[in-house]
Amino acid sequence: MITLYNTLAREKQEFKPITPGVVNMYVCGMTVYDYCHIGHARMVVVFDVIARWFRESNYKVNYVRNITDIDDKIIKRAAENGESIGTLTERFIAAMNEDFAALGIVRPDHEPRATDHVGGMQEIIAKLFDRGLAYSAPNGDVYYSVRKFQGYGKLSRKNLDDQRAGERVEVDVNKQDAADFVLWKSAKEDEPAEVKWDSKWGSGRPGWHIECSAMSCHHLGEHFDIHGGGEDLQFPHHENEIAQSEGAHGHQYVNYWLHNGFINVDNEKMSKSLGNFFIIREVLAKYDAEVLRFFILRAHYRSPLNYSDVHLDDAKNALTRLYTTLKSVPAAEVQIDWAEPHAARFKAAMDDDFATTEAVAVLFELALHANKHAGTAEGVQAAGLLKALAKVLGLLQRDPSTYLQAGASDSEWTSEKIEAAIITRKEARAAKNWAESDRVRDELTAAGIVLEDTAQGTTWRRV
Repeated sequence: MITLYNTLAREKQEFKPITPGVVNMYVCGMTVYDYCHIGHARMVVVFDVIARWFRESNYKVNYVRNITDIDDKIIKRAAENGESIGTLTERFIAAMNEDFAALGIVRPDHEPRATDHVGGMQEIIAKLFDRGLAYSAPNGDVYYSVRKFQGYGKLSRKNLDDQRAGERVEVDVNKQDAADFVLWKSAKEDEPAEVKWDSKWGSGRPGWHIECSAMSCHHLGEHFDIHGGGEDLQFPHHENEIAQSEGAHGHQYVNYWLHNGFINVDNEKMSKSLGNFFIIREVLAKYDAEVLRFFILRAHYRSPLNYSDVHLDDAKNALTRLYTTLKSVPAAEVQIDWAEPHAARFKAAMDDDFATTEAVAVLFELALHANKHAGTAEGVQAAGLLKALAKVLGLLQRDPSTYLQAGASDSEWTSEKIEAAIITRKEARAAKNWAESDRVRDELTAAGIVLEDTAQGTTWRRV
């Protein structure tokens, strides 16, 4: 039995799929006008692991993660760059795929783009007009009438009257109510033709919220199991999705809402305005991608995650300990027996709202057991189970030496340079030039490279 924390209910609930044995899951994806940041990394790693665990639990998973390729920010950035919308978005989609592949993300079953679903968005808007929930404004935009939808605020627990009482800005004169949100934006003369679609409300483009309602409905139906995303999307995005989808179709939209927590940087929320904003490829220039994935999974997905070099270094050292075990103790090919005590604890953790913190702790228990029984069949089995369970989380699947010798992309100490230094040291030792031998070792040690002399020769790893 899998339980998960449903934001809509504010409690853990047993997962009961609409169709037995099937999980239909939609997750809000990227708006592709810039490189992905570490907040995006957390979201995609979290839901990658959730999809992996459902599949490991013998569910058929239909995982949809959209791409927003039409948006105000995209139009603005393309204009600033002097390039077309398509050129901008294709470049950043390619960069996104590179970053996510490095993080070991399994591609979703469907990755719809907003621009391919404008017709579906228009159909939903037409239904909202039929139900009296949409209206045309004097400026040509189409808005959703929030106060006419009885359930508005049920996800975020926000009260419309409380919001009005706290207003500090002048209300948009085109809206009937300050909380109303745009469904369709009328075309502007200075906008390129590629962001204009014909509609019964005039030439224009969709608002952001309606995009996800249309794409999720197209791929998963009007009612599906799980909708996920970052905590920052609860309001207004997900709240507005519910209003649109349930307003148009007249029934429940999603059964379970899952939200991952924020990333903080040195205990402050990450934001561009604070200057503590990190894109994924900046981090991967300094740290191995598996270290970043491991760092994310050591925390529970709903908890705030504090990002700093100190925490990344700690994650690197911890992951190195696991790989060092697999280098020292050969891993048997293991078919997981979920009744085995370590595997059972791992499963219990993952079944309990995807508690990767406890699941990772089980990996360290297995590493300790494997090291304790190194050179025995028991140790080999423990190492095999360690690797098999880690695979469920997308970890520890590389050759140990490959990981232990991997360095940051900007490191001056390449593998070739290290191997050349080892040869220089070997020649110095053969000539009994101990001073030169020690000099080479000390230089490598200072660069964070450890030499290990064995009967088979000298090997090395990074610290």
